[in-house]
Amino acid sequence: MMRPESARTGSRNHAWDGGIDNPAGPEPDYNEDVVAAMEHDMYDGSQAQAVVQVQETNNGCWYKFKRGVRSLWATRHTEETKENRELHIKTTLRELVIYIVFLVILCIVTFGMTSSTMYYYTKVMSELFLDGQFKDTKNTFRGMTTMHDFWRFAEGPLIDGLYWEKWYNGRNVSDDELGYIFYENKLLGVPRIRQLKVRNDSCTVHEDFANEIKACYDAYAETLEDQNSFGLMNGSAWTYQSEEELDGSGHWGLISSYAGGGFVQNLATTKAQSRHTIEVLKQNLWLDRGTRVIFIDFTVYNANINLFCVIRLLVEFPATGGAIPSWSFRTVKLIRYVTATDYFIMACEAIFILFILYYMVEEGLEIRKHKLSYFKSFWNILDILVIIIACCCAVFNIYRTIEVNDKLDTLLDQPDEYVDFESLSYWQVVFNSALAIMVFFAWVKVFKYISFNKTMTQLSSTLARCAKDLAGFAVMFFIIFLAFAQLGYLIFGTQVKDFSSFENAIFTLFRIILGDFNFHELEQANRVLGPIYFILYVFFVFFVLLNMFLAIINDTYSEVKADISSQKNEFEVADYFKKGYQKMLEKLNIKRDKIVDIQKALQTADINNDRRLDFDEWRQDLKTRGYAEAEIEAVFAKYDVDGDRVLDEDEQRKMHADLEGQKAALNKEYNELEDKANQHGGGQKGSSRVSYGDDSGDDSDDEDTNTKSTRSGRVVSGVSYEEFTVLSRRVDRMEHSIGSIVSKIDAVLVKLEAMERAKSKRRETMSKILDSITESDDGDEAKREQMEKLVRDELERWDSESSIGQASARGPSPGATAPGGGVRARSRPSSGHNDGLGSAV
Repeated sequence: MMRPESARTGSRNHAWDGGIDNPAGPEPDYNEDVVAAMEHDMYDGSQAQAVVQVQETNNGCWYKFKRGVRSLWATRHTEETKENRELHIKTTLRELVIYIVFLVILCIVTFGMTSSTMYYYTKVMSELFLDGQFKDTKNTFRGMTTMHDFWRFAEGPLIDGLYWEKWYNGRNVSDDELGYIFYENKLLGVPRIRQLKVRNDSCTVHEDFANEIKACYDAYAETLEDQNSFGLMNGSAWTYQSEEELDGSGHWGLISSYAGGGFVQNLATTKAQSRHTIEVLKQNLWLDRGTRVIFIDFTVYNANINLFCVIRLLVEFPATGGAIPSWSFRTVKLIRYVTATDYFIMACEAIFILFILYYMVEEGLEIRKHKLSYFKSFWNILDILVIIIACCCAVFNIYRTIEVNDKLDTLLDQPDEYVDFESLSYWQVVFNSALAIMVFFAWVKVFKYISFNKTMTQLSSTLARCAKDLAGFAVMFFIIFLAFAQLGYLIFGTQVKDFSSFENAIFTLFRIILGDFNFHELEQANRVLGPIYFILYVFFVFFVLLNMFLAIINDTYSEVKADISSQKNEFEVADYFKKGYQKMLEKLNIKRDKIVDIQKALQTADINNDRRLDFDEWRQDLKTRGYAEAEIEAVFAKYDVDGDRVLDEDEQRKMHADLEGQKAALNKEYNELEDKANQHGGGQKGSSRVSYGDDSGDDSDDEDTNTKSTRSGRVVSGVSYEEFTVLSRRVDRMEHSIGSIVSKIDAVLVKLEAMERAKSKRRETMSKILDSITESDDGDEAKREQMEKLVRDELERWDSESSIGQASARGPSPGATAPGGGVRARSRPSSGHNDGLGSAV
């Protein structure tokens, strides 16, 4: 029960009939109205409670709004859930459900941007240009080794693959069908060939060979680029253009990284013109000793599947001589929204952005509360990474849409020019990779929300506990591992591809741990050191270090498993839902009990048997059953259509019909819940029945049990279901009755304490006044004695009232037998279960 704040009273009371105010002045710690109410014989604690509730209501709208908004971002880290277990469970489950929805949306967005069609598109295009054979040598682009092989490729598979001007029967294609590869893939603009060269003086010839070797071309570096015009000295193929002029981008090749400028030649829109252009370049030695790399760039678009394929064929000419081919086929979806499915993905992207904003606010609230300690948690760092990646992807999504529109506009205005999709496709691939990383992190973060289950913490607990041991082992492991990597690189680096660089050597040794190795290459490279190297590495790394690593993990996991077996879960989800199921059954039982009470009241309340039920008869009957005035009034008013405070036969029949219908619906819902419970493992059918009636309802319990026995007549642990239900209801009623009594006693004690404090304060004030009167020598002696007598009489009266109040407080307790029948009428709390009597009908 809410305690009225009656202790803080501040009154300016008159101490005597002379009308003189209390010289002590107003007392700021008290409230005049509440004191007056307490001194009144008819004082009711509910009045003070109502005053407080009205004040809270007046100031509670904004509070409820703030609380509702705050509940949207309530997490285990923003709420005090350690002391409130139910709040901890609800918050955890709410976080988990919201995150699962977020994860589903994220997967829809990411998987909606890719499909298996992309793989087949890439496969078809790569096989066309990489596996097409040269006419005279039957070699392919993959096996290219010389500069002459490049010209063979350019004149054969490249030209034939780019221009499909005839059908398989030899008939020429129409003008509308020109420019399509495989007759399906539109060639956007024209292809472009670009090369980069180095200067003749880019390296130094040793003085012993200075007279014999006049030219020296170093490996590629941007500072060594040859930017001088050569050959025919005219046209873009013979004149250098910078990266800014070409609006190009750099490239990371197999040997070196290359700038975006160079000498450029665009091909034509027909096969004959392009063949002639390549012939001119070949005859005028466009490629020479200074050439270090050549790029072939073009883009195709397939409208059937709405996919772009941005192709770059790369041939590097190292300073050692020869040719090293490489390639890049980027199949991307640059035009995002075309079909109905694409627009569905767009809607999911909008929801995804809302989720990101939601989690940004959530993490901001957690950072605000925990300050720098927020960043000590691994899961919090993961949350920040996911949000950052999502924001970057959202920005790029907007940029890509704008950039694609600009490039397509340029292409439509200049269809015979090269359109560079290389940079855009590169960042699209980065975008896809970022999304893939974000999805990976998002799935890993599921462990954050299911950590309430002890089984789900085994991985994190094992890694956390063995972290120090693994750190010490890692130092020992990498010392030996890197020693073997350097040894292998120095011994076999000149002959074995897998050891051609230090990085390759490291990856090769990791592959050997997994059983992927080529022993014969090592043996052929060095017949003595090769086998020795292999045997030593397998012994120390595979048999010793790897087994030490596994032993550390196994021992720690055994310890964690033993500890977890003795622990309990933070909470059992099954128990939580089972508890909710029981509460639902309990509410249904309460509603059904109230319906039964009202039906019996219809039968027994008509005392004079005139078939007309007036309000007094109705009120008296339901009061004996423990219902409050407000509930009784609400039910009666609902069916008293004419407002005459009497229920005639028609109105009673209508009420009875409504009650029967509601009772049947409740029984049906109850049975459905029980059937579901039986299907999920056979939980107990019965549940604790709650009723707020008094002992007069015992008979109704027995009668109501007859209707329930049709559902269950079994005996559990020697007690029948019917007996258990009746006893449960009686125990629950006793609990609520005791609670009501305790609340009333508490209210009486509060009133007595407040009155005692007020009287004590007044006695103290009067004593001070009396002392001041006694000490005063001025004025009329008779008047002074009269005032002193009045004050003393007032003090004696208060003392007598105080002793009487204490004696009455030790008298009979509230809730004693009411006069006139022995039936104890109790006020039935209407807010006890969110279900009032009115809601039953």
